[in-house]
Amino acid sequence: MDAQDKGSDARHGPAEPGVPGPRVPLPGPAAADEPSAAEPPSPDGKETAAAEQPPRDPSDGPRAGVAALSLRYQIGAALALAVVAVAVCVHLGMTFLHVAPPNTVSKKHSGTISDWIYPEFEQNWKLFAPNPLQQNVSVQVRAEIRTPDGGSRTTGWYDLSAQDGRAIDGNPAPSHTQQNELRRAWDFYVSTHDADNRPVGLRGALSEAYLRRIMVMRLDRADAAGRDGEVARVQVRSRTTQVPPPSWSGEKVSDKAVHRVLPWWMLPEDETRGGIG
Repeated sequence: MDAQDKGSDARHGPAEPGVPGPRVPLPGPAAADEPSAAEPPSPDGKETAAAEQPPRDPSDGPRAGVAALSLRYQIGAALALAVVAVAVCVHLGMTFLHVAPPNTVSKKHSGTISDWIYPEFEQNWKLFAPNPLQQNVSVQVRAEIRTPDGGSRTTGWYDLSAQDGRAIDGNPAPSHTQQNELRRAWDFYVSTHDADNRPVGLRGALSEAYLRRIMVMRLDRADAAGRDGEVARVQVRSRTTQVPPPSWSGEKVSDKAVHRVLPWWMLPEDETRGGIG
């Protein structure tokens, strides 16, 4: 019996030579809307619905920052930013006019500029001058103490500049007083007195009283008079030394200290115990 007698389900053997065997049908293209055999369709059809939805606009998401505030708070934030911006611009302008060479604007508004800058925003540009400071100036004071038995004694010299230097060294936020009070008081005195310590101009007495009161307060903090004593007189001096030049420089400077000693100042009665009245 040949292959035709076994029906359509008969297994075909190898074709005879010269006779082609039966053709195996090729798989047709899968329908686009039919699910893949490896991925069975979801029972509820949620995945299909999500795939058919268009992509969402990022602007439709929840807002953050200032945009999340209500209109009233947005207006308040805008006003606060405007105030800060104006304040910064005014400060930069005042600082520029303060450090710039004298001009028409700075001369006309010198009072307003000084009120804004001093004392917190003072700028000392001597470091960037063509001839920067090359001296170390130390202000020192000693006192004559009146004792309860009518006697007196004289203290040693208190190096106030060294005390301020130790308070500033290593301090990330030193006070304005520690940095500038003593230095400015001494510069004020020197600029209003001649080499013989005689006042020049109308501000000489004011600079002397200012420096004396600072000395009295510093001595009171150091408890120079003791429990029962009183400070009767004070004497101030400065010690000036030259800053050593760098090793590569051929400049030669003296290493000797120069002292400027002021006369003794009698204290008013309200200052003998540390008052500044």
